[in-house]
Amino acid sequence: MTPPENQGHGIAAEAPIGSPAVSLCVMAKRAEYLKAASARRHGTNGFLLQARDRADGEPVSRVGFTASKKIGNAVLRNRAKRRLRALAREVLAPRAQPGWDYVLVARPEATVTRSYADLRADLEQALRSVHRGRS
Repeated sequence: MTPPENQGHGIAAEAPIGSPAVSLCVMAKRAEYLKAASARRHGTNGFLLQARDRADGEPVSRVGFTASKKIGNAVLRNRAKRRLRALAREVLAPRAQPGWDYVLVARPEATVTRSYADLRADLEQALRSVHRGRS
């Protein structure tokens, strides 16, 4: 069986049918994460959102996910990242600004135990906050 060509490289293919065509790619290089970490950020009860405008003229938005060992064992870290990926597909894909990088950083216990509806509301509010004042 041949693996899908876009496996692990983007989440736009996993978006539900009928959603707007947004080009979201997953960040792969550590340098991209470090640049996003030094830009705008908004902390919520469930996670931390880091966002930066690349200003490179590319229409692609990129997203990354981080869950450190502070989250817990591998099972909890993977669960936290799965929840963050689902949020990105549902909330971030339709609202992402072209040319921006977004990193969702899991918080210990909160990302795994907080209700999904609260996480969704947190992400919507965090996106409004990081894009506030943008020309």
